[in-house]
Amino acid sequence: MAKRILIADDSVNVRGVIRALLANVVDIEICGEAGDGLDAVKQIIKLKPDLVLLDLSMPRMNGAEVASVVKHNIPKVLIVLFTMYSAHFGPSIKSAVGVDVVLSKPDGMSQLVQCVKGLLAA
Repeated sequence: MAKRILIADDSVNVRGVIRALLANVVDIEICGEAGDGLDAVKQIIKLKPDLVLLDLSMPRMNGAEVASVVKHNIPKVLIVLFTMYSAHFGPSIKSAVGVDVVLSKPDGMSQLVQCVKGLLAA
């Protein structure tokens, strides 16, 4: 059975790049997308994905707020947080809101597929 992933980013282009990177990965299904934090929470609770790819900087709720709400309601969901600031804030965000991995957007796209595969294989 395919593992379900939800992509939450306010940039349509970034969501498209992520979708394209994961399109050929076996046993992964993109079950939904969200363009802001509030919609992300609603979609995650409704669709119950196995993993969420979550942008830190989004309108209506930022990624840290989304991660906190989601982990409270669905503790087993895996969360990969994307940020432009991971070198400075990554470790503190990871422990504060309980995300599984923090990747920087400039560097993380090349690591995304391996990261997702590793998390879902565990």
